[in-house]
Amino acid sequence: MADRRAEAVAALVRRLGHDFKDRALLERALTHASVAEGAPPGPRGPIDNERLEFLGDRVLGLLVADRLCRENPLADEGELSSALHGLVDKSACARVGERLGVGEALRLSPGESKSGGRRKAGLIADAVEAVLAAVWLDGGIDAARAVFERAWAEELAAPTPTAHANPKSTLQEWAQGLGRPLPAYVVVQRTGSDHAPTFTVEVAVQGVAPLTAQGRSRQEAEKAAATAMLKREGVI
Repeated sequence: MADRRAEAVAALVRRLGHDFKDRALLERALTHASVAEGAPPGPRGPIDNERLEFLGDRVLGLLVADRLCRENPLADEGELSSALHGLVDKSACARVGERLGVGEALRLSPGESKSGGRRKAGLIADAVEAVLAAVWLDGGIDAARAVFERAWAEELAAPTPTAHANPKSTLQEWAQGLGRPLPAYVVVQRTGSDHAPTFTVEVAVQGVAPLTAQGRSRQEAEKAAATAMLKREGVI
């Protein structure tokens, strides 16, 4: 297993296109919190990737916002915000991670690995943000931008449908069109640390089976849940 993971890490580095000067940064970015449970903090803090994930979230937001502003000089704040959300949410990060092969490169506890952690979208998305932060710390903003442009190329090339930009409004209109009450959203779980929480939200529409989705904030989780229901019901 160790050899397979080493091969996966090497493949990830090739896909990223960044030669790490400090490989410990990449290793930390790929280390899930389950590995560090019960271990005392190291000299630079906990040995898992949660702090890097926190930084990577902000790095990604900056890189996306900068690109959108440069490429869309006439767009207003609302249009930019909608486009930004579609590029930084957990679904987008998970898709990027799957294309990069992040799952196979993750360092997980035996229990998390057995439970399918390498295929969990949330774990992959978090690691993608952590890896971007590791690149930022290792090579600076130019290195991070180069990795972002390469890794997010497919996401950047895809148009953002209106339904994806405003999934809650689209779901509301769909429900009203069926003569049903407005969708209801309930936070069913909050996990993670205070600086990097994950919200799980359930969305329900009368006469339709409810479903749940996750996000870094309640609003993001609600949008993800609305999008998932729209896709499941064939609306988008």
